[in-house]
Amino acid sequence: MVETMTIQNLLYALLGGVLPVLLWLWFWLKEDNRRPEPRKVLMATFFAGMIAVLFALVIERSLFMGEKILGIEKTFLGTVLLLFLWALVEEVVKYLAAKYAALKRKSFDEPIDALIYLITAALGFAALENTLFLLQAFGISPMSGFITTNLRFLGATLLHVATSGIVGASIGFSFFHKKDMRRNVIGGIAIATTLHFIFNYYIINNGGGNVLKTFIPLWIIIIIVIFLFERVKRIKKEKL
Repeated sequence: MVETMTIQNLLYALLGGVLPVLLWLWFWLKEDNRRPEPRKVLMATFFAGMIAVLFALVIERSLFMGEKILGIEKTFLGTVLLLFLWALVEEVVKYLAAKYAALKRKSFDEPIDALIYLITAALGFAALENTLFLLQAFGISPMSGFITTNLRFLGATLLHVATSGIVGASIGFSFFHKKDMRRNVIGGIAIATTLHFIFNYYIINNGGGNVLKTFIPLWIIIIIVIFLFERVKRIKKEKL
């Protein structure tokens, strides 16, 4: 019975973690149907994003242990510092996943590709991260798992898309100005990390309450990312 429930929970977690992410991926790829990216590169980028979760977990665990050694894990400064560093780690590993899986390939041949690949890596990251969270939630109770599925679909996945979309846009805007690429990448990651930190801090500080108030700003950011998406699409024509 325990084994059956374990398999069932694993199935629910995989479905809840991956299916919503695939819907997001379909939406963003549909936005770039004029010159779609190679499927092999998209798949490599998606799986690279999933692998990035493992690196993030190791680094984040090390940071947490470092805080415990310093004895600041229960202080306000320690909490803020840890949340900020965790956000930075996740934004960097998502960027590196996209960089080494896609941005160094010949298929990265127009500005909009940066957004596509960054968002694809982010969705791969979210897929595995969501699955891991759901495994824990379904282990508590099925209802808890279904609630967590909805919240992570609306919250965490949205957050990863928004922040990586910003990094992708920063790269796209410097596509024809290679000398500005490093500055834009650093700036994009800085903005993404700040937004990521604010979201995490608000969620933790409010104990998961008032989540809708948190999601509203996220949806606004998504709208901005969609606007940037359309703006970056036209860069090639305007040669900005």
